[in-house]
This record gives sequence, structure tokens and C-alpha cells, in this order.
Amino acid sequence: MRIVFNILLVLLISSCRQSEQKQTVAEQEGKVGEWHDLLHGDSLTGWHLYNAGNAASKWKVQQGELICDPHKADGVFGDLITDKEYQDFELDLEWKVNKGGNSGILINVKEDSAYAATFATGLEMQLLDNQFAEPRHQRDSTHWAGCLYSVDCKAENSLPLPYGQWNKARIVQQKGKVSFWLNDKLTFEREVDSPAFHELVSNSPITAYPDFGKYASGRIALQNHTDSVSFRNIRIKELL
Repeated sequence: MRIVFNILLVLLISSCRQSEQKQTVAEQEGKVGEWHDLLHGDSLTGWHLYNAGNAASKWKVQQGELICDPHKADGVFGDLITDKEYQDFELDLEWKVNKGGNSGILINVKEDSAYAATFATGLEMQLLDNQFAEPRHQRDSTHWAGCLYSVDCKAENSLPLPYGQWNKARIVQQKGKVSFWLNDKLTFEREVDSPAFHELVSNSPITAYPDFGKYASGRIALQNHTDSVSFRNIRIKELL
């Protein structure tokens, strides 16, 4: 009887803690104009796999870092996305990749089985080890770190730190204007519903995805490019 009581007590405590954590996340997400963290303890609370829900993946949280580990024994490959959708916001985080590593941060991602990948709709800030990247990425400046992948870039400001070191990323979206910052330097900025931007897209390989950039809001995604990538200090502030 005592064993049964102890088991029930443990289950009750665990349930209370989960409820408290979910309540804390909900409270933080409800505050417009204030910063809140997108990582909560050592769990993936607030995140799920694109078009796959809470399926086991190569993602894990360890000592305050969100890590995509391609060598993790269990789980499937896939992009990790926020449970919540965002429209106008400021996103700050730090990221690092291994030698030659490649990943991305995507915004305005529409989760729908009609879209096989996050980049079919979302704008991607490229994360890359420029120095040791594949030659095809080195040749195309729109593939460099901090750029709007395959579309546009202020290439002179694509200055990521050497692989294995933490870089700072900042993304701001407000009233249709999107800005990317890498290590405090502006790497992309456009009005994404303007004729000039639409022309850029139409002249890029991204034109293969007809709904790319069509959504003014959506989920935030972290790309699983089968390379190792780590994120930390992920925080967001919703803007009025």
C-alpha cells in the first residue's frame, strides 16, 4: 500500500510541475512588448517537429542549449518549429555550427501538409560556416551567413565567426519590413510585400515555391540540415 501511495504521489507532483510549466509558458507568450525565452528548462516545451508534432527527433535541450545532433541514436530528422505563430516581433539568439556546417532560422512558416518543407513558405536567414562551406555556397553570396537564403544579401556584412564559436542573430519583422542582423551587422532588409522584393524572388531559385514569402505571420523554424547546430539564449519580443 505504501508503494502505491508513493507512486501516486510522484505522479501527482510530476503532473503539477508540468501544469506549472505550461502555465508559465502561456503567461510569457501573452505579454506583448516584453522579452520572453523560447527555451524552458531542459525540455522542448513550446516546440514541435514540422508536420510531425511531438515525434522523437534529432533535437534535444542540454545545459541551456538547443542542439540538433545528427548522431543521436533515436529520432528522425526534421525542422523544429514553435507551437505559436508570430507576426510582428524581434527575435534574438546565438548559434554555432561545426566545420562547414549549414542551418537556418525561418520566419512566417505555414505548417500544412500541402508544404513538404518549412522553406516552401518561410523566409530563411542562412546560418553557415562561410569559410569551409560547400563550394556552391561559397560562390553564391546569397547563400552566406545572415542572408535571406538564395534571394538577397548585404554580402559585405556576412562576417560569421569561425566554426565552433557563438554568433549572434537578430531578426525583426514589423509592418511588412523584415531585417536580419548577424553579429550586430545588417545583412538583409526589405519590405517583403513590395514590387522590388517580388522581383528579387521571381529572379531567384526560390520561385520554384509559389507560396514563398506569401504569409505575413507564421511559425519560427530552426532548420535541421543534417549538420550539427546549436542555439542558446533564444528570446522573442512581440511588437505592436
